[in-house]
Amino acid sequence: MALRRLFQCYLMVFLMLASFACVTLGFSYEAKAVGLIRDSETEALIRDYSRPIFGAAGLSTQNISIHIIGAKSFNAFVVDGRNMFIHMGAIMQAKTPNQIIGVMAHEAGHIAGGHLSRLRAHAAKAQTLDLMLKILGGALLVAGGTGGGKNLGQAGQGIFGGSSYQTARSINRYRQSEEYAADQAAFSYLTRTKQSAKGMLETFEYFASQSIGSFKYSDPYVLSHPLPRQRINQLRTKAERSPYYNKRDTARLQLRHDLVRAKLVAFSASNPAAVFNQYANKKSLPARYARAIATYRTVGVKRFIPLINGLIAEDPNNPYFHELKGQFLLESGNPRASIAPLQRALKLAPKEALIRIMLAQALSQVSGKKNQNAIIRHLKIALVRENRSAAGYRLLANAYAQKRDIANAELASARAYFYEGKLDLAKNQAARAKKKLKTGSPGWIQADDILTFRRRK
Repeated sequence: MALRRLFQCYLMVFLMLASFACVTLGFSYEAKAVGLIRDSETEALIRDYSRPIFGAAGLSTQNISIHIIGAKSFNAFVVDGRNMFIHMGAIMQAKTPNQIIGVMAHEAGHIAGGHLSRLRAHAAKAQTLDLMLKILGGALLVAGGTGGGKNLGQAGQGIFGGSSYQTARSINRYRQSEEYAADQAAFSYLTRTKQSAKGMLETFEYFASQSIGSFKYSDPYVLSHPLPRQRINQLRTKAERSPYYNKRDTARLQLRHDLVRAKLVAFSASNPAAVFNQYANKKSLPARYARAIATYRTVGVKRFIPLINGLIAEDPNNPYFHELKGQFLLESGNPRASIAPLQRALKLAPKEALIRIMLAQALSQVSGKKNQNAIIRHLKIALVRENRSAAGYRLLANAYAQKRDIANAELASARAYFYEGKLDLAKNQAARAKKKLKTGSPGWIQADDILTFRRRK
C-alpha cells in the first residue's frame, strides 16, 4: 500500500506539472478533469501563509512552489525539496488560517528534514529485500515441486505471501517516524513565528477520528499521513504548553481566508444553486462574494456587475474584486470594458503576474498599435514569474507579430509550443528565430536552448 501510494503521488505530480503548459487566465476550475487550478487571490493567500513558516524552516532561498490541486478532498503533500501540493478541498475545509498553516508547517518539516529522498532510499532497500525473499521463495517452491518436499513448498508459499507485507510494514514504520519528526519541526516553526499549534492539532484530531472508519470514504490525507492516538496526544501536550496556544488569526487574515473559501465553493459547485443555499441570507463579504460568482455562472454578467460593484464599494482596495469584474467582462465578450478594472487590480497588486497576463489578453482584443507596446511590456514582466505560461508566450508572439518583429514573434511562439509539450513545433520555430537573432544575444541563447533540448527517456 505504501509503495503504491508513493507511486500514485509521483504519477499525479507528473500529470499536474504537465498541466502548466495550458494555464487558463483568471480562476479556472474543471470538475471533470482534476488538475492544477490557478487563481491570483488564492495563491497570494497561500504564499502569505507560507512565508514566515519557510523562513523559520530555513527554506526561504529554495524557491518552493506551492501548487493547488482542484480536488475537493483534504490533502497536502510534498514530493521533493521544491514543490508542495495542496488540495483545494483542504483550503475549503480549513475553518481558520491557522489550520491550513499548521498543515503547511508539517509539510515544510518533511522538506527541511529531507524525508522524501530518504523515503525513496528506504523504499529501494525494502524492494531489494522483497526481491531477494521472492527469489528464495521461488527456489523453495521449485524444490518442493521437483523433490516432492511438501514442507519446502509450503515455506516457499509463505515467503511469497509475506515478503510484500513485510516490505509494506517496513516502509510504514519508517514513514511513521518521519511523520513524528515533521510534527516536531512544524511545532518549532509555529513557535518561532509566534503562531499557535492549535490549528494543526485540530486538523490532526479530526483526521485521527476519521481514520477509525472505512478508508473508502476517507480523505487521502488519512492514508498518506498515519495519525495514531499516541502521536496526537504528544502533539496536544506540546501545543497546550506553548505561550501562543490561544493566539488567534488576525481579523483581516480570517476575512481573506473566508473570501477564498467562498470563491472556491462558488467556482467549484457543480450546481450554482447550491451556493445560494449555502450562503442564503448572509450579509458578510464572503457570502456576497460567493453569491456574485454564482449569479454570473447562472444568469450572466449583467446581473453580476451590480453585485461586484457593491463589494468594491465596501472594500475598494481589494484587488481581487476588480480582477474578478475584469475577468467576467472579458469572458463575456467585452474586453474594452474589462481593461479598467484589470488595470485597477494590477495597480493594487502589481506583483500578480496572472492579472498582468489577463490584462494583456484584454488589450490584445482591442485594436490599436499603442496596445501592442503595453502588451509586450506587461508580458515581459509577467513571464519572469510565470515563465511556463504557454498562454502568456502565445500572447507575446501575437504582439510581436503585430509589430512585425518576426524574430521575437517566432521565439515567443517556440516557447509557447515548448511549454505545451509540442517539442517538434517548438524546435521548428526556434530554428527560424535563431537565424534572425543576433548571435549570442539573450533571445539567440533561448532559441538555442530549445534546439538542444532532449527529452529524457
